[in-house]
Amino acid sequence: EVQLVESGGGLVQPGGSLRLSCAASGFTFGSYDMNWVRQAPGKGAEWVSAINSGGDWAYYSDFAKGRFTISRDNAKNTLYLQMNNLKQEDTAVYYCATPSGFGGTRIVTNNGEYDYWGQGTQVTVSS
Repeated sequence: EVQLVESGGGLVQPGGSLRLSCAASGFTFGSYDMNWVRQAPGKGAEWVSAINSGGDWAYYSDFAKGRFTISRDNAKNTLYLQMNNLKQEDTAVYYCATPSGFGGTRIVTNNGEYDYWGQGTQVTVSS
């Protein structure tokens, strides 16, 4: 059974940093590209970032470029998202997600469809 468990969210002031983690199990984590997506209240889901299976290539949405860094540790089956210089508009629930078709909850973003399993982790940026 696939499991993706996100952690690391919280309340942070504008300009602050957070590091999100996603512990994966139930599938061959190191064989798949992985993504972070987010959902803010009253807004459509947004794709944030992706990383290829080997961790060699990373891709970012325009709002994440220069502020967020995605990484993975395939030995630990864990995906990360380092978020710096956070802004109020980054407030959202963040999910790690596989490509669609894994059987999880489907989320439709501005950059395609993905599957997630966990509850996500809430990031709140506020002074």
